[in-house]
Amino acid sequence: MINSGKSKILALKYRPKIFGDLIGQEVIAETIFNAIKIGKTPNAYLLTGIRGVGKTTTARLIAKALNCTNDSDQGPKYSEENLCEHCKQIENSNHIDVLEMDAASKTGIDDVRELIENSKYNPTNAKYKIFIIDEVHMLSKQAFNGLLKTLEEPPEKLKFILATTESRKIPVTILSRCQRFDLRRVGLEKIYEHIKKISKIEKGKISDSALKLLARASEGSVRDAISLLDRALVFQSLDNNQTIEDSDIRKMLGLADKSKLIHLINYVFEGDEKKAMELLKELIDNGLEPKNFLNDILELIYLFGRRINLGPIEKDMLVSEAELELIESGSQNLNIKDLGLFWQLTLKTIEDLKSVSNENIALEMFLMQLMHAKNMDDQSEDERSDYEKLTDPKATKKKIEENNIKSNPLSFTKDQMKNTEQVKTLANKEAEVKTELQISSFSDLISLAEKNKEMELKYDLERNVKLVSFENGKIDINFNENLNKNFIKRLSHSLYEWTGKRWIISLSKEEKSKTFYQNKIEEREKILADEKNSKTFKEMLQSFPDANLIEVKKEDE
Repeated sequence: MINSGKSKILALKYRPKIFGDLIGQEVIAETIFNAIKIGKTPNAYLLTGIRGVGKTTTARLIAKALNCTNDSDQGPKYSEENLCEHCKQIENSNHIDVLEMDAASKTGIDDVRELIENSKYNPTNAKYKIFIIDEVHMLSKQAFNGLLKTLEEPPEKLKFILATTESRKIPVTILSRCQRFDLRRVGLEKIYEHIKKISKIEKGKISDSALKLLARASEGSVRDAISLLDRALVFQSLDNNQTIEDSDIRKMLGLADKSKLIHLINYVFEGDEKKAMELLKELIDNGLEPKNFLNDILELIYLFGRRINLGPIEKDMLVSEAELELIESGSQNLNIKDLGLFWQLTLKTIEDLKSVSNENIALEMFLMQLMHAKNMDDQSEDERSDYEKLTDPKATKKKIEENNIKSNPLSFTKDQMKNTEQVKTLANKEAEVKTELQISSFSDLISLAEKNKEMELKYDLERNVKLVSFENGKIDINFNENLNKNFIKRLSHSLYEWTGKRWIISLSKEEKSKTFYQNKIEEREKILADEKNSKTFKEMLQSFPDANLIEVKKEDE
């Protein structure tokens, strides 16, 4: 049921008034209602989730359900006309026994002490006295400590309902004393259907594609979706005969047409810098919001990657049929390595936006970086490595130090190395790097990792990597679930440092291979088994019946 009210603000007008109105939280609503119905309610509830998914609304619904005087089995699920006096007062935020506290503005111990003092008294005319603390994670450490005892052993007629967007900031001692309910992001389809109903009630002329765009922009928040719809309908009120299209929504939110973004990426991969820059300028002139633009680029990189790795993408709320066709054709010229570099550059640019005054210039520089990254496909390996070094802060620092040595070796010796012996050591290490080292086998690689004191890398190579094939310059591997997520990056970096060249490390779906450690164990067990069957060992057992063979060593070991 969608409720209408007197408020002109849609987010308030269509705020859920009964459990049945909650969007996307049906399981939680039913669980809470059934517990109240059979009288198994906790001393304290904890409601978590992102903004706009219904935490505060659910808290008020719980308060209404606990204090409702209606004898109907439906409890708080009945119609608005049958609301009891307690429910009406809670709904209007003027019930004397239901106190709401915003922890964002009342964070101190004094505020909590006032709350605790109030908790000593029985409810005035309701069944329960209920304290709703919103954004509870904002309370100070002293405030949490003050609340702890009362929360653990509250008076019989007292209930706490805590709401937060940051559950990880709440002390474990508080969490353990609450019954927790995690309100999830609401699915795009449900949000779309909900705002579509509201738009019909409000007699708004808005297209389905525009509604879907609003649903996507809400990021799983029902309240945000309704607020965005409110903005769109205000925009329409300027011309009642106009139907709001997705292009109007994009202008309102500063979003770029996704199909144009796909064309932009394709221009980058075609090496057409002029067209790419012209299209970016067009988007900026149309009111493009830089952060939204970069987030859309991230989404497209993900979609391209999904297409390359998992095959054709099914049509859903995230992407239209026309956009799917563009992704399908554009993915033919892409590879995962380039997409990974694009992803990192995009994330870096998002961070850069915080420190630049002209964000549009940052977008142009971002586009030039993408073009340069793509052009590296036609460059030599050394040139590519130079660019990768430029995007790596550690490598950049190292490069600066190397330049200092070349330009002013005496000053560098004085300021950085302090003595000539350290300079000699540095020179020796650089000479080792420049000398190409040949690694003939996987076991040689493990030994090299041990020699260079890369013990974590050595452990992963032995225990978590399944070798499929090995040759100098190329490794084909499978791995188990325990492998460190940064393994390939660390191995690639280490191999370049040790050998002076780039190695290709590819992942195989071969499941028959085993780890180095497993093979070593099996080899050891086979040697032991063979030796136990030998004539020498059998003769030894005749003299020493209790003897056991635990290890076999060769003479040269």
